[in-house]
Amino acid sequence: MFGWWQYIVDLLVYDLAGMERGTPVAAAIDFFLFDTVKILLLLIVIIFAITFIRTFFPPERTRRILAAKKEGLWGAHVAAALLGIVTPFCSCSAVPLFIGFVEAGIPLGVTFSYLIAAPMVNEVALGMLYGMFGFKVALIYLVSGEVIAIVSGIIIGRLGLEKWVEECVYTIKVGAQEVTVPTFRERISESYQFTLQVLGKIWLYVLIGIGIGALMHGWIPAGALAQYAGRDNPFAVLVAVVAGVPLYANAAGVIPLVAELSRAGVAMGTALAFMMAVTALSIPEMILLRRVLKPKLLAIFVAIVSLGIIMTGYLFNTLL
Repeated sequence: MFGWWQYIVDLLVYDLAGMERGTPVAAAIDFFLFDTVKILLLLIVIIFAITFIRTFFPPERTRRILAAKKEGLWGAHVAAALLGIVTPFCSCSAVPLFIGFVEAGIPLGVTFSYLIAAPMVNEVALGMLYGMFGFKVALIYLVSGEVIAIVSGIIIGRLGLEKWVEECVYTIKVGAQEVTVPTFRERISESYQFTLQVLGKIWLYVLIGIGIGALMHGWIPAGALAQYAGRDNPFAVLVAVVAGVPLYANAAGVIPLVAELSRAGVAMGTALAFMMAVTALSIPEMILLRRVLKPKLLAIFVAIVSLGIIMTGYLFNTLL
């Protein structure tokens, strides 16, 4: 699909600039130019399409859907995990959404199924994985992320951990908000404006991620990392998750690293486990969730999700 751009980049780097093929500098520059345009174009299309779909699922509507399904345990968890893919979510929205769900009477476990699925199954990452690695990788990422969210929510719900929710959650009232139905023109306009806003916020992360990938592409030969993070290392996934948990990066910025780690010999499951840990257990989200969760519940949340990601990493390494 991007063969035309690769031809232009090769022409610029090797013919016009006169750089020698096979040298680390030339390979890094070629990679950076090609991936920057490819990833930014993918981002524009994916973010616009996802934002348009999101206009049909405002937070208040999400809360009402889950409240209506709270009696059916499995159905509620599945609905929460699926809604987590398409509804608006960022670290700053975690606390008000959590309070709103609790106020609506949505069980704690169902609430966590949503809170886990929303950042973990990142719709931008899903679209980019499909564009860069194909349907199989994207599907396994989607299914595994949803399963982690559903199972984790059920476990948390069965443990009866409501006593470890901060008391203020039960006293704050957010109230129901009126849901207005935008016109088609308004949906297009909102999608356009939001796409520009998101690109304005993440472009630097994307360039940093591509830049690191370019350095790896130029100076780290394929297979060099396999001895440390390949399928033969039983601790590779565990190390990747532990390394990813304390980091904070946008999913779009991590995708180029996933691609380059895979090229350099890191098993796909290990690379994706690292990405899922970064997106699902970011420091900003944990800090904000601490406002509504006591330390014990927050620790259980991190432990369960981390375990799920580790298992998913090993599953990827087995299937791919």
